[in-house]
Amino acid sequence: MKGRPFDDRLSKEMQETKNKRYTEGPYEKYLKLGARQLSDAELLAVILRTGTVGEDTVSIANKVLSLPGERQKGILGLHHVSLKELMSVRGIGQVKAIKLKCIAELSSRIAQQTAKKTLQMTDPATVADYYMERLRHSEREKVILLMTDNRNHLIAEHILSEGTVNASLISPREIFLTALRLGAVYIMLLHNHPAGDPTPGRQDIAATEKIKKAAELIEIPLIDHIIIGDKKYFSFREMGYL
Repeated sequence: MKGRPFDDRLSKEMQETKNKRYTEGPYEKYLKLGARQLSDAELLAVILRTGTVGEDTVSIANKVLSLPGERQKGILGLHHVSLKELMSVRGIGQVKAIKLKCIAELSSRIAQQTAKKTLQMTDPATVADYYMERLRHSEREKVILLMTDNRNHLIAEHILSEGTVNASLISPREIFLTALRLGAVYIMLLHNHPAGDPTPGRQDIAATEKIKKAAELIEIPLIDHIIIGDKKYFSFREMGYL
């Protein structure tokens, strides 16, 4: 009986050492192997920093990654979960939830800035790459007007609508008032399909034809309409519609 306090203390210290070693695993792995060798859960564990009673950061990170379900597997699923969903995970409070959402947004901005270096408005592939990370994770359709100068350099962009893409929702008046005000020489339409398939529907084709005819009258040509899907795009110009 006399040896029990020492045994209890030793057992407690051993357990704390074990827990500490497991919690610090992602940090140690990073120092030895670099960030590329860390799993998605381990990367998130580094961001989360601390776990909760009875649960380490890697375990919490795995639960975070499982939140989106079939919507988007892996770390990209952070774009599709809300703060409330994140905070439903034990060990994730508001501060950590906000941090995770900011990490997702930061990753999109880094990808977009990387794509900007090769952006050429006359090359649909580079335009799609530039807008891909911003739009492919959106759960609502967004229509964007892109305006260029006489050298096809991007002057500005303007959001025309959010929601269902419908010919009646895209106003030629708004498009050309904006284009004239900013001195655009050419215009381009761009929108996303949240389901991931960029194939145009009847409404997409009708809206494009409507704007094309108006553009010919105003003499500010519509040079393309690009639809963004999940890592895929559709260019009306490339497919011979324009």
